[in-house]
Amino acid sequence: MTLRELAGIGPKRALAFAALEIETPRDLLEHFPFRYDDLREATTATALGTRGGEENAVGTVLAVRERRARAIEIVEVDLRDESGVFRAKWIGRNRYAIGRFKVGMRLFVRGRVERSLAGPVISVSTYRILERDERYRGALVPIYHATRELTSKTIAAAIARNFPHLLEEAPPDPIPPAILQRIGYEPIERAYRILHAPEAPEDARRARERFAFGEFLVHAFASLRRRAVRSLERGAEAMPDARRCIEELECDLPFPLTGAQRRVIDEIARDLAGEVPMNRLVQGDVGSGKTLVAAAAMLIAARNNVQSALMAPTELLALQHAQKLGPLLMPFGIAVQPVLGSQRASERREALRRLGSGEAAVAVGTHALLTESTEFFRLGLVAIDEQHRFGVEQRARLRAKGGTPHTLHLTATPIPRTLSQTLLAGLDISSIDELPPGRTPIETYVLRMSRLERAYRFIRERVEKDRQQAYIVCAAIESDDDEGTGLIGAVEEAERVAAGPFAGLRVGLLHGRMPGDAKDRTMRQFAAGEIDVLVATTVVEVGVDVSNAVVMLVLDAHRYGLAQLHQLRGRVGRGAASSYCLLVHPDETSQSARLEFLLESSDGFAIAERDLELRGGGQLGGILQSGHSGMRFGDPIADRALFIAAAGAAREIFERDPELRDPGNAGLRAALLAEPNLRDLQLSS
Repeated sequence: MTLRELAGIGPKRALAFAALEIETPRDLLEHFPFRYDDLREATTATALGTRGGEENAVGTVLAVRERRARAIEIVEVDLRDESGVFRAKWIGRNRYAIGRFKVGMRLFVRGRVERSLAGPVISVSTYRILERDERYRGALVPIYHATRELTSKTIAAAIARNFPHLLEEAPPDPIPPAILQRIGYEPIERAYRILHAPEAPEDARRARERFAFGEFLVHAFASLRRRAVRSLERGAEAMPDARRCIEELECDLPFPLTGAQRRVIDEIARDLAGEVPMNRLVQGDVGSGKTLVAAAAMLIAARNNVQSALMAPTELLALQHAQKLGPLLMPFGIAVQPVLGSQRASERREALRRLGSGEAAVAVGTHALLTESTEFFRLGLVAIDEQHRFGVEQRARLRAKGGTPHTLHLTATPIPRTLSQTLLAGLDISSIDELPPGRTPIETYVLRMSRLERAYRFIRERVEKDRQQAYIVCAAIESDDDEGTGLIGAVEEAERVAAGPFAGLRVGLLHGRMPGDAKDRTMRQFAAGEIDVLVATTVVEVGVDVSNAVVMLVLDAHRYGLAQLHQLRGRVGRGAASSYCLLVHPDETSQSARLEFLLESSDGFAIAERDLELRGGGQLGGILQSGHSGMRFGDPIADRALFIAAAGAAREIFERDPELRDPGNAGLRAALLAEPNLRDLQLSS
């Protein structure tokens, strides 16, 4: 059955669902609510306004009137319940509301409550007319991600009307019956029903946890399976005699390697010496020297007549890598060849010729490395920077250009030590947990919003006096007062500061909705010193080194995790000048104590651990379908305890039945085979 064949949908509404990436009955079944409006209890008139947030009330209509204020139409209805009188208010909606309400009618209303001298006033967000003798029966109302054309209420109605047919399209349960029984989760059909129509919040939380556990189980088993498959592989280029290469590199450097760099290079060298393909993740804080570690691996490869390729997510980052690797490898006669989409045809032909002939030992590029025309003479080492920014298929396409190459993943996002081995079971992990000496410390300050203008004066002084640059980071692209978030949007803030605090300075704007070439152009201008102040969203979290940028100001800093704030802080402090990170939060928030942990520590791993402690494990609130690492139902970092439990269950299954031949594991096997990113596991038929 197709989506358009479901009752009440049809071809036109199916197109509206497609805008939400709902294209099949299964997609609709798994479009879970991201929250629930609690309409179970009605608050009495005397208690309205004492709880905060939205409240429910039921009363009999005493009077209905219409008025206008500043050209806005307002409908007010006075109501009475058994405890007293309250008022319901509709703003700008009287065209359809005014004629519906009659004296003596009974109404259910929900909305935010304000206390006034005349009593409580509800600004109505939803309402329902009750029959005269109808007893109010509330419920938890599911709220779905929706669009203007397709409301949450319409989505809920479509799911309720077609639920039996949707269940027929449900995938097999990935959780084996024995584990399901041991943990005490509901059968999967019942869990779907609860999530879409729960009777209590705890029921919804438990059902939601069940789906996250199943997803974690699939990914944890896949990691174990990949590691087992890789341990049996052979055919990678063996690269011996690494010790002499490392000594040569260290002798040529103007500074000594840190202990952490030396340890990680030794771990990589041991991997490269064998025919089992390396699959190692190097995680290190911003500025810890990951590029130098990659250069050491490339030197070992070149000394063994093997080529290397490094793929970065943006052209600007690829160019930065090429500029860093070139001076490190040039003394050893190793040529670094950029391969970029923006190259002229003649430049691209020459680059491809040098790689195909083996003249260039190292290629550095973006997705351009993946094109069919890019061929290598003898590719044996692949390095992927910020590997989470590339899909599994993209990474596999690059590795396929070298037969069975060794693979090195690089990331500047330290993963908490308590999670890394479990979360990344398919990888060997090396941590550069020591910064090189001489790094300029970044002075960090936590400020209330009322001091923002003072912070902007400080930035202006840096720009005008020392010709330095600054970032201003916003948590949203656009301000959305209708949503009640109160977040400052980058678009509006760029306009405001350009006309106010930074009038006369060169203000730039960068956010994720801009076309790729516009984003690259803006970052190039900032790197070239053509922009004084860059107002941006967190797209700058992974960016190029701009040594002249000395101030990072983060608005609504209370909205971020500590680890992400630390990553943003790492965008400055790249040069010799003193650098500053200013974390701004609303005056009324109580988050300053949490933020002040960043004043105490600059250790990315310690901050990641602290972030994990503060956020806790097992919490599945928030937006359900925006999980970590492409997962839909949960986040292994935020839901730490649940992920570790699922990983333990996966290990238990793997030890008994690595091929998943047991009938009880059929659902898990089906889930692995159905997931496009997990089809490389070589499960026998």
